Amino acid sequence: MKNLPSAARQAQIRARFAVQPGISISELAQTFDVSEMTIRRDLAALEEKSHIQRTHGGAMLTERMMLEFDYRDRRAHNRAAKRAIAAEARKLVRPGQRLLLDTGTTTLELATLLKDGEDLTVITPSLAVASELQHSPGVSVILLGGIIRRSSPDLTGPVTEHSLELFAADIAFQGADAIGPDGSIYNSDVRLAKVDRLMRRLADRSCLLSDHSKIGSTALARNGSLADVDIFITDTGAPAPALKRFSSLGVKIVTVSPVR
Repeated sequence: MKNLPSAARQAQIRARFAVQPGISISELAQTFDVSEMTIRRDLAALEEKSHIQRTHGGAMLTERMMLEFDYRDRRAHNRAAKRAIAAEARKLVRPGQRLLLDTGTTTLELATLLKDGEDLTVITPSLAVASELQHSPGVSVILLGGIIRRSSPDLTGPVTEHSLELFAADIAFQGADAIGPDGSIYNSDVRLAKVDRLMRRLADRSCLLSDHSKIGSTALARNGSLADVDIFITDTGAPAPALKRFSSLGVKIVTVSPVR
């Protein structure tokens, strides 16, 4: 790793702290084949940007950067499947529609495909979705109020729920943290579960977007069942016995092949 430009070296140092918080200045100097003084300058630059907080003999990521890496990892998990699911969901959207998008990472993949939308209104509690669409000329974005969760860039709580009650939508697009063997849909956060239940109630149709890795498990809060959903889009890695059980709940199931 010798002779890396400072910006590239600093980016790699930041990534290393994400997986090895206790790495020392001397270890970094050996890894990048530079002097400890150079590493100290790199750490000072990263600290100035609020990416790290220096400690005795080393440094650690700030809470903001730990959140960024965590969210990036979640978004990257099974991303090929998520993109294929999002592309299929995009086919359901027509010009002039009002859409509810929740805080899931697959829903965020859908948001990236809505940038060329015509006369769309997107209502969302997700800061990431709002940021993705804010400069799209054919999309009006309504960002709901609420409390920012520490673990993810989204809004929850009574203010979010009250704000949602002001709207009606054509389609609600939602993700899931888990889908139980019986078709129950779960969130890892009780507050998110309440928002997702409300979204489905306020939309004419609801569409669940979830890759196969979520099927067959549970999480903290149940927000409903596939029986409450009109369309379930997943990928071809989903187990056939589970999909057969889910189809008996009355939900339309669409499977797609991951985009490589």
